[in-house]
Amino acid sequence: MIEIYNTLVSKILDEIIPATKEAINNGNKIFGAAILRKKDFSTLVIGTNNEFINPIFHGEISTIHNFYQKKLDNLYKPNDCIFLSTHEPCSLCLSAITWCGFDNFYYFFPYSDTKEKFNIPHDINIMKEVFNLEKGQYNKKNSYWKSYSIIDEIEKLEIHQKKILEEKINKIYEEYEILSEKYQKMKNLNKIPLN
Repeated sequence: MIEIYNTLVSKILDEIIPATKEAINNGNKIFGAAILRKKDFSTLVIGTNNEFINPIFHGEISTIHNFYQKKLDNLYKPNDCIFLSTHEPCSLCLSAITWCGFDNFYYFFPYSDTKEKFNIPHDINIMKEVFNLEKGQYNKKNSYWKSYSIIDEIEKLEIHQKKILEEKINKIYEEYEILSEKYQKMKNLNKIPLN
């Protein structure tokens, strides 16, 4: 069981964060995602927030766009894949994941972190204002997919297994704190509707 979580945190550190650093330099937010093969956890495609080009190009949407643009759907069915998101997907991205047929997604940061740590409250605000979901409490296991908080799942592991992942988890927190500070300093210079 530890293998999947070790892989997911490594993918965030080694693949998504470097791409996110580049995206932030273009004025985008800190969100990213990847699509992996369930069979061997290999990365099929990654994507980052690209709202600078189009306001709906969130990290997950960009990743899905890359998946279909590269015609990977001809080789892999969405339900043969793991959908990895750095942050809990917003309502737009939840819908996109659903419409595309992915039967799962894993995320690192929950909505509360997105709002409180990263000062990007739109996910929870939209859930509340549009869907009347006070704290973004969507149905995390439904007939379309199951969602998993990476941190919550790691908490279920044995202590020695958690210790193995601790350094990588702390590094992700550190990296996103730096990324967030950079985004917050630059956000007023971009034309993204919901900064």
